[in-house]
Amino acid sequence: MTLTDPFDLTGKVAVITGASRGIGRAAAEAMAAKGAKVVIASRNLEPCEEVAKSIRDAGGEAIAIQCSITHADQIEGLISKTEAEWGTVDAMVCNAAVNPYYGPLADLPDEVFDKIMRSNVRSNLWLAKRVKDGMAAKGGGSITIVSSIAGLRASPMIAAYGVSKAADIILAKNLAQEWGPQNIRVNCVAPGLIKTDFARALWEDETRVAERNASTPLRRIGEPHEIGGIVAFLASPAAAFMTGETLVADGGVTSV
Repeated sequence: MTLTDPFDLTGKVAVITGASRGIGRAAAEAMAAKGAKVVIASRNLEPCEEVAKSIRDAGGEAIAIQCSITHADQIEGLISKTEAEWGTVDAMVCNAAVNPYYGPLADLPDEVFDKIMRSNVRSNLWLAKRVKDGMAAKGGGSITIVSSIAGLRASPMIAAYGVSKAADIILAKNLAQEWGPQNIRVNCVAPGLIKTDFARALWEDETRVAERNASTPLRRIGEPHEIGGIVAFLASPAAAFMTGETLVADGGVTSV
């Protein structure tokens, strides 16, 4: 009998947006550690190059490609360059997002709402549509959208962000239904509060963090690598029968 690793990603091509730091970087590192060829994508090339070099120095395969996800031509460039370098994308990780507004929906400017939806929802649909045909021709693939528990419950401070993340969850479910017959799996990860630069305004507030920790069964906030491993799992053979799902990783916050 030959033992196989159900989490093995050897030879798989993975594109991760927002991968220069935080959850995106952790996902890229986790996927590279399991053998994937990872593309580090973000708006600024220099930090992407640094992450890619770090992965290569550790024995992995990685390249950096600049991409602003709100521009369709740059998404086309990201995937085209990936295909030219390594071939068809096997795993698309839609991680990049914005949250430029804190406060109630009643005070949300229209232009800010539009920006949030363009960045956090429409771009993910663009990315998914761009890789879909290649995945189908290859016999399948996986798309993972990094959502948030903000998309599962109300929030007085990040409601607009939550609306976009709820939209991501239903986007994944619909794409999973539509593309399942082509063996394309689409899932979400919904992290709780994670210690990233993106969420710095939340976890640097000592009072707020103390309150969160007290109401969290694990009594702490999360670390990026604790989400990165889940992203890698969803792209692996271990998750081959999972699609249309949202995996919550929040230390138990939404379980109580």
